[in-house]
Amino acid sequence: MVETLRSVLIKTKTKMKKTINFYEFSRWFEQNRPNNFSRVGLQGLFDYLEEYEESTGESIEFDPIALCCEYSEYDNIAEFHMDYDHENYPDIDSIMDYTQVIKLSNEAFIIQQF
Repeated sequence: MVETLRSVLIKTKTKMKKTINFYEFSRWFEQNRPNNFSRVGLQGLFDYLEEYEESTGESIEFDPIALCCEYSEYDNIAEFHMDYDHENYPDIDSIMDYTQVIKLSNEAFIIQQF
């Protein structure tokens, strides 16, 4: 009996993976979560995730809802201080000591939520 690809995948519990490019990545966010990240923020996050995969050899599953929950973009440190304590995190360097920071410009950045 010839096994179908579907039955092989079910038996081995293997998932198919699709590699996405920046266009597909940004398009998903623009259509489904347009207020989560700016265009510059999307590019910064995409580049960060690609660099992470390359440096660790670990593939990342595209889970956009998890990315929305795990990362936040701020236009500047003042906006960040609306969510986090100014005393403990007075500047970008102190934030970098505590969590992952993706710099987007002189002022804008994305953090991994903590």
